Amino acid sequence: MMNNKIIIKRLIKPFNKILEIEGDKSLSIRWALLASQAIGKSKSINILRSEDVLSTLSCLKKLGVKIKLSKDKCEINGLGLNGFKYKKNIVLNAGNSGTLGRLIMGLLVHAKNKIKIIGDQSLSKRDFFRVTKPLEKFGAKFKTNSGKLPITIEGTTKPKPIKYTEDKGSAQCKTAVMLAALNTSGETIIKAKKSRNHSELLFKYLGLPIKIKKKNSFDVIRITGKKKYKALNYKIPTDISSSAFFLVLTILSNNSKLKVKNVNINPSRTGIIKILRLMGAKIYLRNIKKYKGEKIADIYVESIKSLKAIKCPTYLNSSAIDEFLVIFLVAAKAKGISYFRDLSELNQKESPRLKWGVKILKMMGVKTISNNDSIKIFGNPDLVVNKTITIKNYLKDHRVFMTSVVAALTFGGNWKIYDKNSIRTSFPSFLKNIEELKR
Repeated sequence: MMNNKIIIKRLIKPFNKILEIEGDKSLSIRWALLASQAIGKSKSINILRSEDVLSTLSCLKKLGVKIKLSKDKCEINGLGLNGFKYKKNIVLNAGNSGTLGRLIMGLLVHAKNKIKIIGDQSLSKRDFFRVTKPLEKFGAKFKTNSGKLPITIEGTTKPKPIKYTEDKGSAQCKTAVMLAALNTSGETIIKAKKSRNHSELLFKYLGLPIKIKKKNSFDVIRITGKKKYKALNYKIPTDISSSAFFLVLTILSNNSKLKVKNVNINPSRTGIIKILRLMGAKIYLRNIKKYKGEKIADIYVESIKSLKAIKCPTYLNSSAIDEFLVIFLVAAKAKGISYFRDLSELNQKESPRLKWGVKILKMMGVKTISNNDSIKIFGNPDLVVNKTITIKNYLKDHRVFMTSVVAALTFGGNWKIYDKNSIRTSFPSFLKNIEELKR
């Protein structure tokens, strides 16, 4: 490794390992935000220590929340519903985190002074109208940069419950409205396209007044606000999105086996497992158990030489939206033509990920046909890369970096991958875990 660049020239050797991967980012951020509104001290073990989560803790501290982060746990002294200390001229920096930037707005619709939210270059290019428009219905006012950061929020003292239709399959938008409903008298009704449901499970576990009616393609969520709740002690399970890179690395490596311990296998997040199984992957779940509403298990995976192409069912898209870049690598080695569609949401991430997926595959010599929301990948089971590939200028998107590392270790070639520090946003120990597999 040189400066902020990594060079990979060799395939990874066969391995048979057990990994313990860092805590789930979505749950770490949600736990911290909900703990800030609880009554009493909440404690968390295995909270993810990524830049996104540290930005969350930093923003909460600016709002008067007392937080103690030690080597093995995090403690948050909750201030109760709308208990934030609203000093004048507060600026909250969400860094690279769309989850933090959007979710915290739901807690700020009651802010007594104007609050400004900023982010890094990548986050400042992302759409926030999808959150500000429904939150305005509660009575808050927003001043935006054409729907992008920086955004100034002016809260309301008389919030009104709303009816809201979330049609993008965005858990961030849904959760922002749920958090706003927490401190709003009356019943807020959300009709939401299927997406990850961590927030609903946490609301239920905390005993908050939430009713959910499940339909085929959407859920109707009813929340009655103003219910106080007690502190939440939580051991954060392993992030399946982080685990996905190692599942694919194992599948594409030679004669390798891997066990990843204590992974969150929430059904709204396991699209990656279902898709890989449809492509012929050997993935097994063991020691399945329930933990505070979430489903967790150890995941076992083996390498496989014969992979099948897939016409990916679109109903799996929302439960695998963060994993498609590495799924594309599996399709590159599958026999036949794989087809993925309705993926426009990929280009609303830290970088235009669908475009980057196409770019990486083409650099590897893989034929693709794509447009703004779909991609066909012409797989080659005998694909070997024998050239130099340079990956840079991708808006420091951590998933582009990690996908490139997996490709380099499994397909060969001489790879120069820049911005290795991008992994600090979501998975700081990624390269350390890679080294563990090499030992």
